[in-house]
Amino acid sequence: MRTASILASLVSLAAVVSAAPPFTPAGGLGTNSTPPVYAPLSDYDFQSLNLALNQEWIELDLFHYGLAKFSVQDFEDAGLNAEDRFLIEWMADQEVGHATLLSNILQGRGAKQCTYQYPFQTVRSFIDFCQKLTRWGESGVFGFLEHLDSRAAATLLLDSISTESRQQMVFRQFEGLFPMPVWFIPGITQSMAWTLLAPYLVECPAENPRIEWQNFPALNVTNNPDATPYWNTSVIGNETTPAITHNRTDPLSYPGRDIFLSWETPGQKVSYNQSYTTNTTAGEPKFVAWISQLNTTYTPLTNINGQSGQTIQPGGRVFGDNTAPVVNGSMFVLITDSDLYVTPFNLSMLNPHVVAGPAVYQSG
Repeated sequence: MRTASILASLVSLAAVVSAAPPFTPAGGLGTNSTPPVYAPLSDYDFQSLNLALNQEWIELDLFHYGLAKFSVQDFEDAGLNAEDRFLIEWMADQEVGHATLLSNILQGRGAKQCTYQYPFQTVRSFIDFCQKLTRWGESGVFGFLEHLDSRAAATLLLDSISTESRQQMVFRQFEGLFPMPVWFIPGITQSMAWTLLAPYLVECPAENPRIEWQNFPALNVTNNPDATPYWNTSVIGNETTPAITHNRTDPLSYPGRDIFLSWETPGQKVSYNQSYTTNTTAGEPKFVAWISQLNTTYTPLTNINGQSGQTIQPGGRVFGDNTAPVVNGSMFVLITDSDLYVTPFNLSMLNPHVVAGPAVYQSG
C-alpha cells in the first residue's frame, strides 16, 4: 500500500515536470529546464564562431584605423562632424564587446587580433569599405547562425550581429546612400565570408587557430558602381552628403546593366603569412549567381575570355509585381558552373559549384 502510494506520487511528479510551462505551446528547442551551454558543441561550431571572431577583430581595428588615419578636416570635408566621428568610435567600442563575447564563448581558444591592410586613401572610401565589410560580416553570420549545434551560443551571437546590422546602416547613411534599400538581408556561407575577409589579414599570432573554411578564387567586378563621389548640391535626388536618408534620382545600377567580371585562377596564396591557398571544386564557368534578399538568381556568363567575362544585371522582384527589387543594396555575386537551385537555409550546397567569388556588388 505504501509502495503504491510512492509510485503514484512519482508518476504525478513526472507529469508535472514533463508538462509544458503555463501558456507555453508544445515544441521548440531549448525550452525545457536543461541548462544552456554557451560554448561550441562541435568543430562546426568552433570554426564558425572563430571566423566570426576574426571578423569582429578587423572591425575593431578598422574603425580605429580610419579615425587615426584622417584628420579632423578630412572628415569635415566629407560632411562628418565631431558627433559622427564619436559614433564611429562608439561602434569600435561595440566591437570590443563583441570580440570579448566570442572569446568567452570560445573559452580562450579563439583568434587573437591580427595586423591588417586596407584599400582606401580617402574618408569617403573608408566609409565605403566599412559599409561593405560590415555587410559581409553580417551576412556571414546570418548564413550559419541557424546551423549551429549550440543554440545557446547562437542566441548570444544573434544579440551581437543585430548591432552590426545597425552599424552597416549607419555607414550607408554616412555615405549618403538610402539606409535600407532591401526587405531582407541575405546570408552567405562561411567560405564565402572567409574569401572576402582573407585578403585583409596580413600577420596573425602563431597561436591563432587555423581557419578551415575554403578560400575561393577572387572575383572582381571591373565596373562596380561607385558610391564614393561626394555631391553637395542641395538638389533633392542628386546629393550624397551624409544624411538620415537620400533617395537618388539616378540609381547606382539598374536591371539590364552590362556587368564586366574578371577572376583569378585557383592556387593563389592569400591571407596572413600567405598561409592559405585558394581552391575550387567547380567545373567550367557558366553562370553568375546573385545572392540578394531571399533569392539566389542566376544570369548567363557570356563573352568568356580566359579569366574574364560579362553578364547582365537581373531584374525581378522578391514576391512579384509591386514588391521590392531582388537586386539592391550591397549584395553578392559569384561565378558558378551551375544554376543550382538553393534557398537561404541550404546555400552551402552552392559551395562546390563556385568558380570564383563572391564580390560585393554595389547595386544601390
